[in-house]
Amino acid sequence: MQKMVKGANVGLAALSEDVGSVMMSLGWSSPTGEGDADVSVLLLDGNGKVGSDADFCFYNNPIAGNGSIQLLGKTPTADGNEDRISFDLDAVPPEVEQIVVAASRYGGSRFGDLNDLHLTLADSSGDSLVQFSIEDAGAVSAFIFGELYRRGGEWKFRAVGQGYESGLGGLATDFGVDIDDDAEEEASGEEPGQQDHQDRSQEAVVPAQRAPEPAPVEGGGETAPPEPKRRSRPRTARKKVTLPKIAKKSLAENDAWRTARLFPLSALKNDRERETRATSVLLSVMTQVPEFGRRLTAGFGAPAGRMETFTEVSLPHGDSPRRPDGVIRVERAGKLWTALVETKTNGNPLKPDQVQAYMDIAARRGYEAVITLSNDVALEGSPLVDVRIDGRRKHKVALWHLSWAEVAHQAQMLIRHEGVGNVTHAWLLQELLHYLQHEHSGCHGFQNMGAAWVPVRRGIDDETLCQGDPRATEVIESWERLIRQVCLRLGGELGQKVLPVQRTKRGADPRTRRVDLADKLCSQGRLDAELRIEGTPGILALAADLRTGKLRTSIEVAASEQGYPLSRAKRLIRQLASAPADLHIETLVEADGAGPRGTLERLRPEPADLLPKDGGEIVGFRLSLFKGMGNGRGSAESGFIRSVDEAVDRFHALVIAQLEVRGARRAGSGAQSAPDLNSPAGG
Repeated sequence: MQKMVKGANVGLAALSEDVGSVMMSLGWSSPTGEGDADVSVLLLDGNGKVGSDADFCFYNNPIAGNGSIQLLGKTPTADGNEDRISFDLDAVPPEVEQIVVAASRYGGSRFGDLNDLHLTLADSSGDSLVQFSIEDAGAVSAFIFGELYRRGGEWKFRAVGQGYESGLGGLATDFGVDIDDDAEEEASGEEPGQQDHQDRSQEAVVPAQRAPEPAPVEGGGETAPPEPKRRSRPRTARKKVTLPKIAKKSLAENDAWRTARLFPLSALKNDRERETRATSVLLSVMTQVPEFGRRLTAGFGAPAGRMETFTEVSLPHGDSPRRPDGVIRVERAGKLWTALVETKTNGNPLKPDQVQAYMDIAARRGYEAVITLSNDVALEGSPLVDVRIDGRRKHKVALWHLSWAEVAHQAQMLIRHEGVGNVTHAWLLQELLHYLQHEHSGCHGFQNMGAAWVPVRRGIDDETLCQGDPRATEVIESWERLIRQVCLRLGGELGQKVLPVQRTKRGADPRTRRVDLADKLCSQGRLDAELRIEGTPGILALAADLRTGKLRTSIEVAASEQGYPLSRAKRLIRQLASAPADLHIETLVEADGAGPRGTLERLRPEPADLLPKDGGEIVGFRLSLFKGMGNGRGSAESGFIRSVDEAVDRFHALVIAQLEVRGARRAGSGAQSAPDLNSPAGG
């Protein structure tokens, strides 16, 4: 992997033979675990401008360049999270000469507040080619990380590292994106047009076509910065179709009548039938709904092109042929990209010998990838199957994993929030989602805490579990898989980014981190997790106390800086008018001092009980709900996994949503406008 410095450039062909499709990842971390940013891509012509607004790729327009460029969203890593972008460089329209990759922050946040800003470029097999680390981002709210550009018939990469004080709106305008004004004022108070010129003295640092300098005015000098204007967002070129949130009233005579489904489930009798049916249903929908098929395969290095899928294909392998569950082929400009698919349902584990055989077949036949699909969720540093990859082979085969929970998440995001090309596509995804969520499909995602769960709980109960026990590490891995699935499910329902917070130092080994967490589990008997939900006032904390058998969901909200302490307490109680009576409220005071606490039922008539007796300064409040956890390993009514889902859903619906709704009513006057460039999508 080549380390890049600011202003340097390199030809991709010199780094790898396989750069027709590449993956770019933008990453950062925050000292508080609360920092985040939104990624965007601009497709520029020879004049350094976008050809149309459709050439501006961001969260409300995640696909551009006829599908050759796609934002894939965030993926958890050992250091936090990374935003991924897929580039099918062979399919980029010929009029596009330059591709600028940027990110923006909102709500007055700056890139200088983040740590470990970096960009990584990988080929289609997942091997890293380039890494660019940024040390001096500064007090800017938009930042150009790098760019891909054509030169002499090949694609090259340049490490840019240029900041914009004017935010994403200013950056987009400079490159020719048409901007609409929204109804809300810009939260950061920035003045569009004030671009940061800190790097203009270095020719190699800035993009090939830079933003224009301020025009002179009569009498000399530069134009005065315009008055603060309202938030801006780009116009989208296409209208996308989403399904209505409220279904039409049924014409059925009574509840016993069942709607005819495209993919019936009544005939499913065993695991083999479930695997065959699920694979065929998924692969067929991928070919018929291009947005969905591209969303699932772009992250695996597949190009944007004509897709065909197959099931029960027979391929020679030694004395007896092998029959993978499915095959995906994508054709672009006469070239084929092929992936073999191995599917498991109903919680069945992947078999290493099967996956190894498909890897060997793919290598011999020149296929690009093997994709495993199961209820399990992949973790960095903890592979689901151990396979041997022959490094001597010139042709590399990539091994990727996809969970059924992620498939359902992508379908829900498209039909409920982001939209697809037409009503038929939306209906097909709706039928797929119904199939996946049906109790007979076997595609319910992570549903089992594993064989170590019961022994670990018993060891905690009788205090015989010792640090260093490998079973505790297994439980930590299962807990991480569960939390990532909770994020996928909740994010799909809300249409917002929901990500696990990982407070680790960059470069920390994930296995070492899990061993440390396992030792903490042994000593404290508790599993902890944090979820960041965009658009919410804080981080949702989840704690499972295995000693008491209780789940605690909580959030810390900052106290208003306006008004007297009693006014702040009353304001909070009013916000929580519809919250459960058993909600626990704790006052947070300066210097980590213990503040008053009580249930909402008791505090409603006496908000003054939240005030510190010693007159300490109130800095915020911690809101908590408690719930008993299930004991079962699986998906039974008393199951632990079910209780975690229910606890998170209840807390979000009855507490966090109340804070969000009332906060929005105070901040705005009239209807809420569409998401804008300075706030997260859907926020």
